[in-house]
Formats: sequence, C-alpha cells, structure tokens
Amino acid sequence: MSDLRDQLGRPLRDLRVSVTDRCNFRCPYCMPAEVFGPGYPFLGHGQVMSSAEFARILRQFARVGVEKVRITGGEPLLRPDVPDLVRQLKQELRVPDVALTTNGWRLARMAPALRAAGLNRLNVSLDSLRPDTFARLSGGRGASVDRVLEGIAAARALGFPIKINMVVQRGVNDDDVLAMAEWARDQGHLLRFIEFMDVGNHNGWSRERVVPAGEILARLAARWPLEACRPAYRGEVAVRHRYRDGRGEIGLISSVTAPFCRDCHRARLSADGKLYTCLFATHGWDLLGAVRAGASDEELGAFVERVWRGRLDRYSDERAELLARHETRQKIEMSYIGG
Repeated sequence: MSDLRDQLGRPLRDLRVSVTDRCNFRCPYCMPAEVFGPGYPFLGHGQVMSSAEFARILRQFARVGVEKVRITGGEPLLRPDVPDLVRQLKQELRVPDVALTTNGWRLARMAPALRAAGLNRLNVSLDSLRPDTFARLSGGRGASVDRVLEGIAAARALGFPIKINMVVQRGVNDDDVLAMAEWARDQGHLLRFIEFMDVGNHNGWSRERVVPAGEILARLAARWPLEACRPAYRGEVAVRHRYRDGRGEIGLISSVTAPFCRDCHRARLSADGKLYTCLFATHGWDLLGAVRAGASDEELGAFVERVWRGRLDRYSDERAELLARHETRQKIEMSYIGG
C-alpha cells in the first residue's frame, strides 16, 4: 500500500465521489430552492465524467491507497448508470468498500441493480419522520416520507446494511431526535446524528442553530442507557454508542463542537472531475481536464499525489477562530462535491 501522506501526516484512504450535481430535493441546508432554482447553471452532460473517465481517474486513487469509495451527489440515483459505476469500482478496480449516500427517493427501484453490482453499504438522508417536517426539510417538490421509507425497506430486504443520516437543527427538527432514535432501534438501522454545518455559502448556518452532539447524546441517554464503542478504524467520523439493551447503535458526527480534522483521511471528487481535499474547500484541482488534455496514467497519478502531499486543510479546527474574527470564506457547495 502507498505511504502517500499530506503535510500533517494524514494518509489518503477514503474518497467521496459526486456523480451528479443535480437533485430532486431542495433541502435548505444543502440546495435551498431560492438559490438552486429553474435557472441554476447545473453541469451539462459533456461536463460530467463519463463512465470510462470515472474508471480511469478512480484507478489512480485505488493505486495510492484508497480503500473506501462513497458515491454521492447531488442525488446519485438520478444518474442511470450508477450500478455500472459501482461494478467498475468493485470488479475492475477491486475497491474493498463501496458505499452510496442517497435521499432514498429512487432507492426501491434501483436497489436490486445496486446489490447485483456489488455495492457494500447504503446511507440514507432522513431528517424527520413527520410528513410536514420532512416536506419542509426536503424543499417540498412533492416529496413523501413514505416513499423514502419504502425505499429503505426494499434495500433492507435485499440485505443492505443501512445507516440513516439526520442533520439536526435547533428549532427545526431537534424535537424529532427521540422519535427517530426509537424508529431506528425498531428497524435495526444505525442512526447518525449530524451537527448542522456551515457547508457552502447559502444554507443559513448560524451557531445558534447547532445542536451539540453532547446535548443529543444526553437526551438519548436519559431515555435509553448507552455505552461508548471503540472506533472501528482510525479516522472514523462518527463517535458511536451502543444501547445497553443490545438494540443497536447511534453515531454522532460533531464537526462543529468536536472537529476531527487532524485524523481526516478523506478527499472529494466532483462530478466534473475536480479534486477537493476538504468538504469546506475553496478550490479544486482539475483531474478531468488533465485526462481530456491527454495526460498519461503516470501523469494523472503524479497529479493526485502532488495535490495530496501539499494538503494542509483543517477548516473545522479553524472555524471558531474565523468566526471570532468575523471572517468568512467562499466555499464549494455541498451539492457539488457531496457530503
């Protein structure tokens, strides 16, 4: 395995790949409708990595030590060839762990093909079980929580391990925490509570709307006794706790109150083939442009290595200092590079 490391000694083990910047939802913390409206300039077909370009670029990440690839969007299941992309990762590139994050809207339809292609795991974004809150948090657009739940059930019936991602916002859906936990316990899903983050530039983030992971944990522990789990691997994003009655686990992702930058092994690749070394990045490096300009595999691999070796990102560690100075950064939108 390659010993490629960045300036802070962090290896590259995990890659998040956006396969489209489009989504059928308009979640306010990701793609607010007033910004991502009918006239928004989404990527055109020719700007997005083709299946062959995807495989060629991903091969270089596998070569330097990437062991986990997560397919994201936008909403990745809007791209019809996603099962083929999964098959390339599993069968051609031999990536050990391939996962996908989805809003669940097309999951019931596509789960069989994803399973046949070799997808290992699924994450489904679900911020509330209440129809009115779900509709508000998905931006309306005819979204139905029942359809998402049907997709989750269909995937579970095929044997997929499923994690549920809930972004918690004070005064928006924080009163759903216990109901979501009870449902996940009953269904056997690992529920991950995610602190509301200042991703992108248009999601209305404020510190006051962040529900600290410690507060969420205290609410849950008051209802069901919990005990801490050891990390499953170095650089695990979620801090996990198991229910003492044996009915599953929860995870807490606390990028705001307990940043984990110093052990971050993740890079991100946008649908148009740009490499970003942080979720809160301000710019990326154009790998697809290099491919289309005729770069050899060796040159492409050297490009990836050079970018990672120069990496110094630790935005979440720096957030408090930036806020104290009233300093803001123009960041890439989450819908463009995935969560």
